[in-house]
Amino acid sequence: MCRIYGTFNVHSDEAELRRVADLMHHGGPDAQGVAHRPDWALGNNRLSIMDPEGGAQPYHLGRVTVVFNGEIYNHGELRSRLAGLGFHFDDLCDGSILPALYITYGDRFAEHLDGMYSVAVMDLRETPRMVLATDDSGMKPLYYHWDRAAGRFHFASELPALLGFAGVKAEEDEAGLDAYLTSKTPFGNRTMFRGVEVFPPAATVLLSHRDGLRIKQRPMAHERGLRPDKDRTLAEAGDQLRDLLSREVSRLLIADAPVAAVTSGGLDSSLVTALAAQALRDGGGTGSLHTFNIAYTGTWPSDERAYAAEVARAAGTTHHQVEVDPATFPDLMTDVVRHLGQPNADPITLSTFSLFRAVRDAGFKVALTGDAADELFSGYSRMTQAVAAHHGSSWIDGYLDHLAAVPRALRESLYTDEYAFAVNAVGPALPPGIRRILHSSPGTRLERIGAVEQRYRLPAYHLRRVDHLSMASSVEVRLPFTQPSVVRFASTLTDEQRLVPGLGVKRALYQAAQGLIPRSVLERPKQPFTLPVTAMLTPGQRLWTLARDVLSPHTLRADGRIRPERVDALFDEQATRPSDAVSLALWSLMSHQLWRQEFFATAKAPVTLHTPVRVLQEAA
Repeated sequence: MCRIYGTFNVHSDEAELRRVADLMHHGGPDAQGVAHRPDWALGNNRLSIMDPEGGAQPYHLGRVTVVFNGEIYNHGELRSRLAGLGFHFDDLCDGSILPALYITYGDRFAEHLDGMYSVAVMDLRETPRMVLATDDSGMKPLYYHWDRAAGRFHFASELPALLGFAGVKAEEDEAGLDAYLTSKTPFGNRTMFRGVEVFPPAATVLLSHRDGLRIKQRPMAHERGLRPDKDRTLAEAGDQLRDLLSREVSRLLIADAPVAAVTSGGLDSSLVTALAAQALRDGGGTGSLHTFNIAYTGTWPSDERAYAAEVARAAGTTHHQVEVDPATFPDLMTDVVRHLGQPNADPITLSTFSLFRAVRDAGFKVALTGDAADELFSGYSRMTQAVAAHHGSSWIDGYLDHLAAVPRALRESLYTDEYAFAVNAVGPALPPGIRRILHSSPGTRLERIGAVEQRYRLPAYHLRRVDHLSMASSVEVRLPFTQPSVVRFASTLTDEQRLVPGLGVKRALYQAAQGLIPRSVLERPKQPFTLPVTAMLTPGQRLWTLARDVLSPHTLRADGRIRPERVDALFDEQATRPSDAVSLALWSLMSHQLWRQEFFATAKAPVTLHTPVRVLQEAA
């Protein structure tokens, strides 16, 4: 696991490249390497997971140079295949096969990779060209700036590092606030910075002096033509899914660094925990799996520590109960905003950041999580509501409102007349492909929702958050549910094996978990893994004080996009009648202003429109 960066048709001196690398040191503290010539550069910060003594980057083979971020789980198979073609490898690190793989398969090399990755190749064999690739689910993002007129290209694994290049300016996308409030973070290729984009999942990018920048999208795993197996029973689907997950979890435990698991106390992470503990026992390993759960000092709604502890006892893990004091959250928010590079409206960002810091402090460099199961197996209430809605297209607006940080009606009431006019002139905040998929793509309503979740929401809102906030503490997160084989299997489930209103969500996954995790966990009401912000954002709490300060009428008037009197009304409503909708709106607006203060020196000027964490117990 690493952080990578580079340029094409740009002259960068050593000081500039060192500055960019240093901005991502947290994501690759074990080694730094760079290859640069007068008009290109490729750099790498390494977090050593596989073959720590090998794996020095950049990789070189003849006139091909490669940098890589991620994990390639089929590297052993690829190494054997390439060795049979005459290639020699000096180490067993997963990334060392990449130059030979590219030389053998050319621009289609990524089609042979199984894992999470972003790769950059500089090919000087003929006309100089750069080739980049991202994984099928978008687990390892690449942000970029492309100056079409000058033909200059910069890229990096994180936004703050990309902004470290002299040729990339931190300029706010004025309409980005609307995109952020519409979907909790910008979807598609968009970011909150003008002129800065992010490559989509399953992308192969070709860059040359002659042709400029071309982005080709490979089919994502769920787009490969698999159809639901209507002859398979729910019980059979559960058995097959359990066997598949067991194999994938076992593969993801292979590392030359300590591996732990995050156990929230819900179905998804509990199943991963149970399978990981079982795999370690079956493999004859010594010691038990270490598991981590996060909770908050005091008494708060939705506390899951008791469920997580029960799962840990049943699986026989060494369990670490991490507790964070909510009084420290205002101090943590600046760190979180900086590492994310742009606002993400989910309050769980603070918990995620704190949890992975505790994982690393306990000595672990790798953690397995249950992320992405809800998107694949239909676990969200918005899906149930959309499926249960009447025929017609009105369900689409309801579903999209569930994706928003601030529902449409409230959002529009917050905007000043000037800003409302500006965003209407720009056009829809969501990528047009979303409505097209929901309205007219083949498949059932639930299948169309799943396609939107996997192509747009999962990479932008979920996976980038997990990647950035784990790597902020030098922890590599591995996600069994985003493995291509699991994504493909999910595509073969019928609607009824996913979700039936009144009977439950993630039905095949619940079936797979039977007998592996405690019944009390299987039968508990579903709740999201989140921060209880509605209870915490109330008068007398530090978050309330911070929000009132950050969203002061003076600041909002200076910004010019949000009506101060409407925000004051939200504060009054939250003080007297706390609700999830109002608290999330205030949290989202506060996070946006903190982001502006972090990245723009003139954050309080008008916008021109064109913590301490402690482990309470460690018990076997």
